[in-house]
This record gives sequence, C-alpha cells and structure tokens, in this order.
Amino acid sequence: MHPPGAEVIRAEVDARVDGRFAVGFRKPDGQQLEIYGQYQDVVPDAKLVFTWTWRSNPEQESLVTVLLRPDGNGTLLTLTHEQFIDEEARDLHQSGWSHGLDALERYLA
Repeated sequence: MHPPGAEVIRAEVDARVDGRFAVGFRKPDGQQLEIYGQYQDVVPDAKLVFTWTWRSNPEQESLVTVLLRPDGNGTLLTLTHEQFIDEEARDLHQSGWSHGLDALERYLA
C-alpha cells in the first residue's frame, strides 16, 4: 500500500472492527508520507472495509473495500476505492493500486 519505488519504513495494523492501521514510507526523492485509517468491517478470508487518509490531507478521507472469494484453486480479489474528493485523486489512487496489486500477484506467483 505505497507508491512504486517507495520504501515502507513503518507499518502498524490492528485488523479488527474499529482497529486502526498506519503505513509510513519514503519515496526515492527522500520525501516521507503516511496513510492511515480505521477498519469498519472485517470478515476473515472474505472482506475488509477501511477508511483511507493521507496524513498530509486529513480532510480527504476515502473508503476502501476488499472482497475475497474462492476461485478454483485460487482467490478472486475485488478492490473498490471510493469517495474521492476529485477525479485527479481517483486517478492517482487507481495507478497506485494497480501497481500494488501487480506486485502482489508477482509475489504470490
């Protein structure tokens, strides 16, 4: 859950309803950023719903839903990220999630 080329320097996760997460990372140019949020729904092996907020823009909270379901010998993952402040924010996150999911697929292959 970070931009391409960035190094995760801190990750805290309490994956339960009302639990919180925070991920801090450093971009190649040295800039440090952090995202954080709160879990709203947690169904083991099936569903996660959590808020998503950049520390630098706390007024721009959005919502992420991750659904998992069996698919043959694998798992189908559906990710929905919504409630963006504008189309630019949506497009930037789409690019980021695409990179992250591609990396996850390579890791699990």
